[in-house]
Amino acid sequence: MCRTYNTIGSLTTLKTHLKNNNIHDFKSLRDVIDFKNSWTTLRQQLIYHHENLIEQEKNMLNMDLQQLETEIETQRQQSEQRLTDEINKLKQQLSISIGYAPTNIFQKLIKNLRHWNYKRKIKHKEHNFDIEVKSSISNLIDNYQVKSNRYQFISSHVNEAIKQSAQYSLLELERKKATIDDLNSFIYGALGEQKVVKILEILSDEYFLINDFAVSFSPAIYNRQENDYIKSVQIDHILVGPSGIFLIETKNWSENSLDNLSLRSPVQQIKRTSFVLFKLLNNEMSKNYLRLDRHHWGDKKISIRNIIVLTNTKPKEEFQFVKILNVNELLGYVNYFKPTFSNTETQRIVEYLVDSNNRKTIITN
Repeated sequence: MCRTYNTIGSLTTLKTHLKNNNIHDFKSLRDVIDFKNSWTTLRQQLIYHHENLIEQEKNMLNMDLQQLETEIETQRQQSEQRLTDEINKLKQQLSISIGYAPTNIFQKLIKNLRHWNYKRKIKHKEHNFDIEVKSSISNLIDNYQVKSNRYQFISSHVNEAIKQSAQYSLLELERKKATIDDLNSFIYGALGEQKVVKILEILSDEYFLINDFAVSFSPAIYNRQENDYIKSVQIDHILVGPSGIFLIETKNWSENSLDNLSLRSPVQQIKRTSFVLFKLLNNEMSKNYLRLDRHHWGDKKISIRNIIVLTNTKPKEEFQFVKILNVNELLGYVNYFKPTFSNTETQRIVEYLVDSNNRKTIITN
């Protein structure tokens, strides 16, 4: 099986955008596509879930209200009994005090003060009897009122209750959909690149696939023919094997996209990156690193073949320096070329490219 480096670029970009938007639900591209395809169903399931939640809440409130009614009545009776017992005890103490006969003026004074205190307490408790009873059940009454109001609202405005319950979840679901809709180009790009990767992985372990090859240059590389200063390039796939290097750009384009004049020409794009890759592999530093076997006629050529893979439809036209293929034609095209590199040479080229990719910025002076 072909040995692979790096995650495909569109998928990496897609994951980064999702992470930056605090979306962590999806573990794979398939999860994202399943979400897109089933969004309407997911939304309906979410509403149905909150319908059940509201119905459960209503049933729970009904049970709570019945229980609270019992607790309120029990607490009321207990408070009334407690206060009645306290008043009777005070009256009993007053009666005992009345039967006591003082022997001197000091004891008489004490007796009168006790009588006055007992009567004052009895009068106070009788006057505040209802207030104290209400105070003892006030928390229960407040709780009952809150739950009763909620129960009445759910019963008479069930659709509004469901809407309120589901509001945050629906907004979050719609936010995810809007974010993913904005990432459609990366999703379709990742789908196309995945198809290419799966096809190329069938190749033997003599082949090496570098996905999402991206480097910058300081200073920029000058392309005299195009009068273009190239500061950076990104290549979907670089396939390295015994027969050379295949630079592969993948486009998951529809027929309308092929005719869209506002889209950048993939032919110009791949010619630009091919020029950079050629410069990267054919300088003194790379030659010293690669140490390719020399032929007595001169330096061995590093072949770079430019391929644009269209995963949906491809144009009828053919273009100079670029091969336009569909996915099913890719393996046949790669296998057509005869080996020119040994396993050691292939490995060195791969190591050099992987090292360049890891460095990110290459000093060209």
